Amino acid sequence: MDEQLTASDATPDPGLEPELPERKPSRVAVFIAMAAVAIAILIVMLAPGADNPAAPPGDKGDVKKGTLAGSPNSAEEDAAADAKAAGKAAPLTFTLKDMNGVDVKLASFKGKPIVLNFWATWCGPCRAEIPSLVELNTQYGKEGKDVIILGISVDDPVDKLKPYASRMKMNYPVLVGAGRDDVQDAFGPLWGIPVTVFIDRDGRIAKKHSGIASKEQFEQEIKALL
Repeated sequence: MDEQLTASDATPDPGLEPELPERKPSRVAVFIAMAAVAIAILIVMLAPGADNPAAPPGDKGDVKKGTLAGSPNSAEEDAAADAKAAGKAAPLTFTLKDMNGVDVKLASFKGKPIVLNFWATWCGPCRAEIPSLVELNTQYGKEGKDVIILGISVDDPVDKLKPYASRMKMNYPVLVGAGRDDVQDAFGPLWGIPVTVFIDRDGRIAKKHSGIASKEQFEQEIKALL
């Protein structure tokens, strides 16, 4: 006959904790964790200025591609896109506010040579161009030439734009392009900045230049419009 267990035999030792079965993470949990890590790494790699945390938006385009801040294209690709714009009617039907809140109608300048410069305060190449545009505006103004130089800031708020324009002694109209994708698309595609559009007296685009330009380059294009 089998021996029966006594009460003392059936009672567990109070000094011993019952062993729990080992719990392993499910495959779904492991997959989710791995996906989260991968997404975090991808975000860091794609963040603007990841190669250079101090670089303002768009500077990576200058260093790794062409001469255009923010452009994903090579300089050759930007030049090819610019060439296609030449000869087309300039979209002068837009009205923009200047940095003082005054309406400026682009069509009001038709019949005069127009130099339309797309720029931003954070753009290094744009900053380098401004003194040349200031000098040329002064020069052609003294000579009585009716050349119109306009700067369209692509994304700067007015409270940042006004002190910057004052510091740079910008003596030509500075227009507010923030929130005006319609204008940028019409003169685009603008893959980055600076971009300068030279418009002849007939209101046609004589040349579109993406990237930084020297004073000599600006003047050469302006003289071709006179």
